[in-house]
Amino acid sequence: MVIRQEGNSLKELEAIQKVFPFAPSATSYGMGWKELQALRYCNSHISELSVAVTPTMHLLVLHVRPPEKMDLRYEGVKRDMPPPAGSIAVVPAGSFVLVRWQGSMDVLHILLEPSLVARVAAESFELDSTRRVVPPLDSLNAPELRSAMLAVDAELRAGGVGGPLMAESLATILTVHLIRHTTGAHRLPVSAGGVLSRRQLRTVVEYIMENLEGSPTLEQMAAVVHLSPYHFARQFKAATGLPPHQYVIAGRIERAQHLLQRDSELGLAEVALRVGFSDQSKFSLHFKRIVGVTPGQFRISARKA
Repeated sequence: MVIRQEGNSLKELEAIQKVFPFAPSATSYGMGWKELQALRYCNSHISELSVAVTPTMHLLVLHVRPPEKMDLRYEGVKRDMPPPAGSIAVVPAGSFVLVRWQGSMDVLHILLEPSLVARVAAESFELDSTRRVVPPLDSLNAPELRSAMLAVDAELRAGGVGGPLMAESLATILTVHLIRHTTGAHRLPVSAGGVLSRRQLRTVVEYIMENLEGSPTLEQMAAVVHLSPYHFARQFKAATGLPPHQYVIAGRIERAQHLLQRDSELGLAEVALRVGFSDQSKFSLHFKRIVGVTPGQFRISARKA
């Protein structure tokens, strides 16, 4: 079966699950995860199985226990024997993968949104958006990356309250480790200079504030001032001291403070939605991180003032 499906990460996860003739032992389907999805397969012995897949998200595969026999093909990678236990395969989004195996196996599949990887690469590593940061890799021995993947696996199996927030954090951590390994960048590069002009900064800040509810992307913000995402991210941070993504969050929190002070009858969930957060828990997390108190505590203080 071949997957050539566009859409959100949940549809991608559902499509991949349908490829295999047996159910996963654990899946993030229905757990509310967004930029990251995961599947764990621990199947009994099978005579032989062939799968062809073209994921639209970056695919990371941790071979916890490889099968007895395995053939693998994707983007120049050719494997005719089982990979080492604990090794990682990295399949870039859009790669055609053909895999054939025999015997029991234990494997963890993690799907990462390409937009997340691109944003982290531009904002945190100052990498040019035209540079490919997720190459095809096979039999990768990367302890830090493996630990991050196992943390995803632990959350996948345990679940619990706050799972989507945990998955969001793990997605970022996993992306950072992935980019560090694939680029060799363990320290942020020294900025080569360049800062937005006052007019450019005013234009983009106005755009951000007008579109807080719509979650402006790095590409959209860069287009407003006619820069590439790579150069925009560097120059915006030099001008404001914050990466664009964090500036958007700070703007949302500032607007939320005004709403909490002005309208005492407005529910916290409604405030979260009005300022662009997808759920109240994520809103509360960022609010406390920036303001120092929860939205509820802030509202109580505002009433007393």
